[in-house]
Amino acid sequence: MLRFTRPLAAGLLTALFSFSAAQAGVGEAIEQHILPRHTAFAKAAEALSTQAKADCTATAMQPAYNAAFDGWIGVQHLALGPLQDLGGPLALGFWPDAKGFTPRQLTALLKAKTPDATTPQGFSHQSIAVQGFFALERMLYDDALSSYTKGSYSCAVVQAMARDIAQKATTLATNWPAHATLLLTAGDAGNATYLSRDEAAQALFTALVSGIEYNDYVRLARPLGSFERPRPTRAEAWRSDRTQRNLALSLAALDEFAVKLSDGAATETHKLFTDARAWLANLDEPRFAGVADPVARMGIESLTSYLDLLKETAAAEVGDHLGVGQGFNALDGD
Repeated sequence: MLRFTRPLAAGLLTALFSFSAAQAGVGEAIEQHILPRHTAFAKAAEALSTQAKADCTATAMQPAYNAAFDGWIGVQHLALGPLQDLGGPLALGFWPDAKGFTPRQLTALLKAKTPDATTPQGFSHQSIAVQGFFALERMLYDDALSSYTKGSYSCAVVQAMARDIAQKATTLATNWPAHATLLLTAGDAGNATYLSRDEAAQALFTALVSGIEYNDYVRLARPLGSFERPRPTRAEAWRSDRTQRNLALSLAALDEFAVKLSDGAATETHKLFTDARAWLANLDEPRFAGVADPVARMGIESLTSYLDLLKETAAAEVGDHLGVGQGFNALDGD
C-alpha cells in the first residue's frame, strides 16, 4: 500500500518566504496544487492496479480506469521535473497518435502472446504506444478488444498496463517533493536546476500557459478540423466518452493552478476560466461528435474564443504578478 507523508518538510517553510512578495504564489501552488494532486493521482492509479488484479474484465475495470484518468488529467499540465524524467506526458498518455502506432503495436503485442511482455520489467520495455491510458482505453472500450475473459493473455496485458500506470504515478508522487525543494530553493548555492527565483516561477507559469494552449490547439483543434472536414474520431478519448470530461477537468485544474500561482490576484483569468467551464458544462458533447453538425459545432467552436482570451489574460495577469514570461513548452513531449 502506498504511504505518502506530508509533502513539504518543515525546513522548507523558510524557503517559502525567500521568494519575493510577487512570487509567493510559487510556494502556494506547490503546497496546495501540485503535491496534493499528485498524491491523489497515485492513490487512484493504485486502485486501478488493485482492481485489475481482482477482476480485469472491461466492465469491472471501467470505474477505476475513469477515476485514475481523472487524476492524470489533474496533473498532466505539470510537464516538468519528475514527469520529464519519465519521458514527458506521452509516458502516460500517448496521444495524439497521428500515425496509428497504438492500434498496430497493441495488435502485435496481443498476437505474439509473449509471457515476458506482461511482467513488470518486460512491459516497461514495451513501446509507450501500448502503455498508458489510451492503450488501456482500447482494451476496455473497443468492441474488438474488450470481450476478453479472466485468465486470458489480454487480461494479463490489462493488468500490466494498470500496474505500469500505478508505478509511474507513484514515482511522480514520490519524486515531486524533492523537485519542490529545488523550486523553492532556486538561486541557492548548489541548486543547478533553477539558477534564480525568476527561473522557478517561469517554469510553473509556462506549465500554466502551455496547459491552456494544449486544450486549444490539441483537445479542441484536432476534432474540429475544418468546417468542410471535421474530425470527430480525432477527439481525445472518444471511445470512453471522455472528451468533454477531460477538457472540463483540465480547465478546473488550470483554474486552480492560476489562482494559487497569482495569490488570487488574477481575477480576470479566474472569471474567464469560470465562464469557459460554464459554457462547456452546458454542452451535451461527451465525445465532441457534434463537430460534424453545423449547429452543434458552433457551441464547441466557441470554446476556442474563450481559450484564446484566456492565454492572453493569464499571460498579462499571472505573468505580470510573477514578473516572468513563458519559456519552453514541454507539454507536447517533443
